[in-house]
Amino acid sequence: MKHIRNFCIIAHIDHGKSTLADRLLQVTGTVDNRKLVAQTLDDMDLEREKGITIKAHAIQMEYTSKKGEKFILNLIDTPGHVDFSYEVSRSIAACEGALLIVDASQGIQAQTISNLYLALEHDLEIIPVLNKLDLPNAEPELVKDQIVDLIGCERDSILSASGKTGLGVEDILEAIVERVPHPKGDTEAPLQAMVFDSMFNSFRGIIAYYRIMNGTIRKGDKVKFLSTDTVYEADEIGVLGLDLKPRTEVKAGDVGYIISGIKTATEVKVGDTITTVANPCTEAVRGFEDVKPMVFAGVYPVDTDEYEELRASMEKLQLNDASLVFEPESSAALGFGFRCGFLGMLHMEIIQERLEREFGMTVITTVPNVSYYAYTTRGEKLEIHNPSELPDPAKLDYVEEPYIKAQIITKSEFTGAVMTLCIEKRGMLTNQIYLTSDRIELTFEMPLAEIVFDFYDRLKTISKGYASFDYFPLGYQESALVKMDILLNGDQVDALSALIHRDHAYDLGKKICVKLRELIPRQQFEIALQAAIGAKIIARETIKALRKDVTAKCYGGDISRKRKLLEKQKEGKKRMRQVGSVEVPQEAFLAVLKLNS
Repeated sequence: MKHIRNFCIIAHIDHGKSTLADRLLQVTGTVDNRKLVAQTLDDMDLEREKGITIKAHAIQMEYTSKKGEKFILNLIDTPGHVDFSYEVSRSIAACEGALLIVDASQGIQAQTISNLYLALEHDLEIIPVLNKLDLPNAEPELVKDQIVDLIGCERDSILSASGKTGLGVEDILEAIVERVPHPKGDTEAPLQAMVFDSMFNSFRGIIAYYRIMNGTIRKGDKVKFLSTDTVYEADEIGVLGLDLKPRTEVKAGDVGYIISGIKTATEVKVGDTITTVANPCTEAVRGFEDVKPMVFAGVYPVDTDEYEELRASMEKLQLNDASLVFEPESSAALGFGFRCGFLGMLHMEIIQERLEREFGMTVITTVPNVSYYAYTTRGEKLEIHNPSELPDPAKLDYVEEPYIKAQIITKSEFTGAVMTLCIEKRGMLTNQIYLTSDRIELTFEMPLAEIVFDFYDRLKTISKGYASFDYFPLGYQESALVKMDILLNGDQVDALSALIHRDHAYDLGKKICVKLRELIPRQQFEIALQAAIGAKIIARETIKALRKDVTAKCYGGDISRKRKLLEKQKEGKKRMRQVGSVEVPQEAFLAVLKLNS
């Protein structure tokens, strides 16, 4: 065990983690140069296309140090986007050390700080690495000062590297071997292994990835998953190379996988403990806390017959992404579907894309919102996930909404624009600190509902891509919220209802009606689009009817002949309006999110 090192790579998005991981794999000879592609560990098409890491990826490397000793290094490459911080917390729980990568041209960013705090909470050994030194606008000395201020480490202990050219990779490997402590654990003790990830394979069932804290697992052992209390046989165990590498036994301190023919997705939970039936451990490993979804949206199949298929797809996806939470719900407009909890808007977009690509499911997603607490005049407290669940205004006392603490790091020239955006989103400035002469950290308290839609995109736009953003939940606070409904010809479209602040209701109602007028195709009859709060209409737009020229055949003759034809058409339109239904296209549901663009 003295020759095993478990470490992860943490950084802000786009600071070069995956490229540096490629160089580590190359130098240790883990991946053949012919098979090496850019961002080798990002194996999903979506990750390659967007240039981001979505899933944490584990891989084992063998390295011979300069002193000639052989080491096994288990590396976990983690995502950098704030929406996937849950993946980072799970990776950190399985490691003893972390490489903290900082871009030499961009310096410390918001996500760097939050990932660092996660690692420090678990007492990980932090190795700071300055990446992208080959860039012409790199400022190594300045960024080193920032790292020293942040971590309080020795200036000499900061390693310099470039993932692109391979500079400094040998030094990083030596530092991992020397600085990261080896795993502690007893190979003779009862088996205690923590599941930190799992995936579904249509031929072999569910593959669970684990880190062994104590004991040894052997091929053919009867194993038990503690939280679900199910027993299986370990058909195949092994370690994680670029492909799965079978072994006859995996010991304490190592990271490995198990295939035991599990077919039901609900029987493997991330954070669960695996032990043997013959010699069980007495207590479960303290894993990581339950995920708290921030954004809720309804996901419905386009074809209602595909409801069960969508459920199976969601369960398989949940194996691979434990932060997805869902429960069944139904809607008058869309039929049966699921209420899903996501960690943010990017997370929601990725889940929708993965459902379409990996499982061939076309889905409709409703307007995202957050969860609220409604207090009735009788003193009851109700948790509201959907605007339609809000009690009648006569019975409602007040509503509380979730607030967050937002940390924004930006160049000082954009401070004014960032403050204006946050105040427009009902934010309150609580703190501002100059990290360097031209970098400032702003702290706001603001409602989570305001950042759900387009906040992140607008922040990037006004700061020319320089601002970085991170947030933490603060709890619930009372707010003047109202439920706004959208009516089509007097019928409420529940998928477009929203809970919003009273001051913003008129503006938003008008914008939604104007947008829907552009997107809903014209019918043979007139369509009235209205935004309403309770029984009060606050905005209206009209989609004019498509008219057929019924008087075309009347040339000359008495005016009453024309009038008769027009009256007949008018009656027909009235009748059609009563029986005609309006189809709302999928773009209309999504357009509400992009009202400011």
